[in-house]
Amino acid sequence: MKNEIKVIAIVGPTASGKTALSIELAKMLDGEIINGDAMQVYKGLDIGTAKIKEEEKDGIPHHLFDVKGPSESFSVAEYQYAVRNCIDDILKRGKQPIIVGGTGLYIQSVLFDFRFTDEASDETVRTALEDELTTDGGPERLYNRLLTLDPNSAEKIHPNNHRRLIRALEIIEVTGKTKNEHEKGKGRVPVYDHVIIGMDMDREVLYDRINRRVDQMMEEGLLDEASALWNKGIRDVQSVQAIGYKEIHQYLEGKLSFDDAVALIKQNTRHYAKRQMTYFRNKMDIFWVDALLDTKKNVEGILIILKDFNRIESNK
Repeated sequence: MKNEIKVIAIVGPTASGKTALSIELAKMLDGEIINGDAMQVYKGLDIGTAKIKEEEKDGIPHHLFDVKGPSESFSVAEYQYAVRNCIDDILKRGKQPIIVGGTGLYIQSVLFDFRFTDEASDETVRTALEDELTTDGGPERLYNRLLTLDPNSAEKIHPNNHRRLIRALEIIEVTGKTKNEHEKGKGRVPVYDHVIIGMDMDREVLYDRINRRVDQMMEEGLLDEASALWNKGIRDVQSVQAIGYKEIHQYLEGKLSFDDAVALIKQNTRHYAKRQMTYFRNKMDIFWVDALLDTKKNVEGILIILKDFNRIESNK
């Protein structure tokens, strides 16, 4: 099937069946799958993040999994850059990019014109500003410069907050724009022709699935996985703030009993799923499918959605 759509995204809460659907859709569309989950980029976080197993991939190429060590940080701006490069590469090879995951902001940042101030950085510019700060009258001179160039930011920054002062001036020097101008209108204009498919499910059914999935994770060795990270000294970093790891680390610290830790994983996962659905419904235009339908039927329905989308776009 030839597609005019550049990118397909499959989103939904945890435990809604995104993985199985994405594999079958990728087979039909000669597609390749890109990770859309903020925590599945980390090596060693497999069970707790419900990362796809090698045997489940069924020959479909998967991208942006296991690209970060568990001690490393990972930002939405890094994700945006990496995924857009990945999309361009997949498209050049004549394949269909399919982003699959539950981290709404990350996926949205790729599909729309999100701009991040951490992109507007230059070490040479920053060093020069820091050097100027140490000179006689430097702090006052820099603050007065910000008052002239970006009075809105200056009103929000105390003259003694040198870190924020330098950052505001760095953005202006690098981009030629104020912070507000740099970010103005972000996230509204599509970067790619795309379709977003959402997995919909009755909340009580979803919560039951989540509870059973957590039990399965424990049976598969989540305690050992989280303990291994703890024993390597990987604590209080971004990766192990993921649900499942932070609660078990509380257990290892003696702050929770084991049973309470497992119950808290279930509770926090349910709350997270609710937040995911709220985000998807409020922030994105999504074609919803019934997650409880047979996968084959959902794939057939999605192919119709794609066909209709292409016909509408071609008539514009």
